[in-house]
Amino acid sequence: MTKTMLSRRELAQAAVALCTAGATRAYGRDRAWRNTWNEYSDAVVINGVGGCNIDRSAPPDARLSPSVIAEIKQSGLTAVNVTVGGVGYVPNIADARASTLETITYLDRKLDANPDVFVKVCTGADIALAKKTKRLGVIYGFQDSWLFGRELFRIDTFFHLGLRVLQPTYNLRNLIGDGCLEKANGGLSLFGYELVERANQLGICLDLSHGGRRTMSDVVGASKKPVAITHTGCAALIDVPRNTPDEQLRAVAERGGVVGIYFQPFLRASGQPTSEDVVRHIEHALKICGEDHVGIGTDIGISTIELTPENRRKIRDFIRGRREMGVATPGEDEDAEVWIVPDLNSPRRLEKLASLLLNRGHSEKRVRKVLGENFQRLFTEVWPSPEAAQMSPRQ
Repeated sequence: MTKTMLSRRELAQAAVALCTAGATRAYGRDRAWRNTWNEYSDAVVINGVGGCNIDRSAPPDARLSPSVIAEIKQSGLTAVNVTVGGVGYVPNIADARASTLETITYLDRKLDANPDVFVKVCTGADIALAKKTKRLGVIYGFQDSWLFGRELFRIDTFFHLGLRVLQPTYNLRNLIGDGCLEKANGGLSLFGYELVERANQLGICLDLSHGGRRTMSDVVGASKKPVAITHTGCAALIDVPRNTPDEQLRAVAERGGVVGIYFQPFLRASGQPTSEDVVRHIEHALKICGEDHVGIGTDIGISTIELTPENRRKIRDFIRGRREMGVATPGEDEDAEVWIVPDLNSPRRLEKLASLLLNRGHSEKRVRKVLGENFQRLFTEVWPSPEAAQMSPRQ
């Protein structure tokens, strides 16, 4: 198989559009509980990493269809961190950089073509603007730093194009440090420490998702600003490489960072995850980190996910391709069902999650923090002000 850049966004896109009919048992079905939360529309809702329903097959200057716009509005999302840089390893890094620049240019044009739907987010003020104007804020993020090679100045280039969230590593080793699959667990390189320092200076939020455990600890210790783990689970519950041990969760929180819990198969030992698993990992993270340091990073798109025969085939091919490249992690099953949380499978999934947490006795104040206020606080603190970035919120 030809080596190409890969993103889990592709997995979500490959499965976009049908709710699985055979949903597993609903969380708390034997007790009275609510499916909706009347205050949801007032909450700041931030997805630490996910999709924004933009189909790259359409012309960049085209308007979104009414149905796509309706799903975005229905989701209630205030902002989402969208991966714009590839992950993995390709023969020609120059081609990979060109592809990433093409993606950013495409998204810029698509956002400009739909100004009533999107706000490009470069400062904390842009998140507030997105909420005030009832639009979706789109944050540009990388899930790997390998595109920089050994040329640190490239981080400046992408910062000025809108990069605001950056993972030092993906699953494997790069010049920055070790990812979560590396048995050596070697931590940050000397060059990695330089990258951390430059990201701090620019105002890019460092994201430890997919990082090796020593790499995580090294970044937390080196960073002068709080960091994120935008999408992970808790290793104390399911000990797989993509989940994070309590030691690293606690260290991120103690320095003001935020940990986002994902909607991925790594939330349980086997089989299809349900909302019970999502809530269980959120509650463990709350116990370790405290309510000011937990958020949501679904690692999926906005739409209800459909499992048509064609999409099942695409998911199988995607996972097989990741295995051939050596970037797949334990728990990546070719069974399409495991990539869906069936009772949270709709654009309004985070309202349903909020209701489940409220039914568990969590206060509205805490639920608001988890839904988005914690990520909003972190990003506003780390990113430059509009004045410092020599930019102002888009109107």
